[in-house]
Amino acid sequence: MTESLATIEARAKTLLGEKIAASQQAWGELTLHVARDDIVAVLTALRDDPALRFISFIDICGADYPGRAERFDVVYHLLSPVKNVRVRVKITTDEEALVPSATGVFPGALWFEREAYDLYGILFSGHPDLRRILTDYGFEGHPLRKDFPTTGFVEVRYDDEVKRVVYEPVKLRQEMRQFDFLSPWEGTDYVLPGDEKKS
Repeated sequence: MTESLATIEARAKTLLGEKIAASQQAWGELTLHVARDDIVAVLTALRDDPALRFISFIDICGADYPGRAERFDVVYHLLSPVKNVRVRVKITTDEEALVPSATGVFPGALWFEREAYDLYGILFSGHPDLRRILTDYGFEGHPLRKDFPTTGFVEVRYDDEVKRVVYEPVKLRQEMRQFDFLSPWEGTDYVLPGDEKKS
């Protein structure tokens, strides 16, 4: 596996030249770091090159690093079934810069780009239908950002009396936080460790 990764890394560097800012091998996969504006050209080259043939699009995901100027990593995962090798392509972006859409290269990227937009707020230019996909209508914010509040603002539940979904302010019910750690096992003549009732 390591030899084939080294061969693929060398071929990608020869093919793409300065478009690869950095590369690394870890956990049996190759990671290529490229500039945001080069992502479509890089994905096209990795797909079309007969020596690589990364024709299977697996995923696009995001990662948030709020301390950086370009806080988001956008990570593309590709598979070459012929070589039986995976490659990870990473770019960085911020909250306002547009990432070129990969839907022209891999049509399956459509849903994953919508997911990255919904959960992180990453914007894709040239996307045919960039709207929320997992959160509800009128949802504010992007829930996978590290600065998103952990308790949220409203909670959603189905109310059987009014026969519809209702939105209410978040309530942290304290009665749900009482725990009794006594052992459910009966019939023992001794106290199990951790089952002592503290007064």
